[in-house]
Amino acid sequence: MKAKLAELLLRRKELEGKVKQLTPIKQGDMAEFKVSRVKVTDSLDEVKASVPKVTMNQITAAYDWYAKQLRLCDAAIQQANWATEVEVGEDVLADYEERLELTAEPIKGF
Repeated sequence: MKAKLAELLLRRKELEGKVKQLTPIKQGDMAEFKVSRVKVTDSLDEVKASVPKVTMNQITAAYDWYAKQLRLCDAAIQQANWATEVEVGEDVLADYEERLELTAEPIKGF
């Protein structure tokens, strides 16, 4: 499939966002089953359970897929970057040079 470079640049930005979103989830404890028990009265305890809606495998699979797509997109952009030449002005790649103007006015006191 052929794609325009502009499309790949936009897709790369989108994929970077997805990977960035999934990174803390993948590293966090969202897929853990948590239980807490609080004593309400002498004869009554309250049990709270936090049950994940997704498994760690689902999170990892999504993260891995987006990360792979990002690497493939980057590779295609880099390949186009090395194979393409762009016409620019001579001073585009030059460093800044400060230009001093010399005046013919005499310095007082000399």
